[in-house]
Amino acid sequence: MKTILTLVAAVLLTSTAPSFAADQQAELIKQAQTAATAWMSLTDAGKYGESWERAGTFFKTGIAKNTWETGIRSLRAPLGPVKARELKSKEYATTLPGAPDGEYVVIQYETQFENKKSAVETITPMREKDGSWKVSGYFIR
Repeated sequence: MKTILTLVAAVLLTSTAPSFAADQQAELIKQAQTAATAWMSLTDAGKYGESWERAGTFFKTGIAKNTWETGIRSLRAPLGPVKARELKSKEYATTLPGAPDGEYVVIQYETQFENKKSAVETITPMREKDGSWKVSGYFIR
């Protein structure tokens, strides 16, 4: 009887572990996406200095505030305001090319700007040491 109970417990633990991991990963993705959305609203509003301030450590060590403000302004101004933004994909990762190991969520949006009908925005929040999610990368193509 003891062997059967041990076997049943082992089967139950094995069958619920992947579900727990998937649920935990889904929650992390949700937290990262919330941080990304808040950060993008600053960028969409032209608050580039504030978006730099609220970005993650990796982002800030990679680009100076004034360089970010100048660069993003020159990139976004010709595009015009965002007309539509639709989630294309979101993926949890622990390694990314050119970045330190950590926890990331790579989020892509199909975005329509006033002067560019089709663009893909990639925004990558990274989990900071304090557990918060902050943007570590942003690209438009």
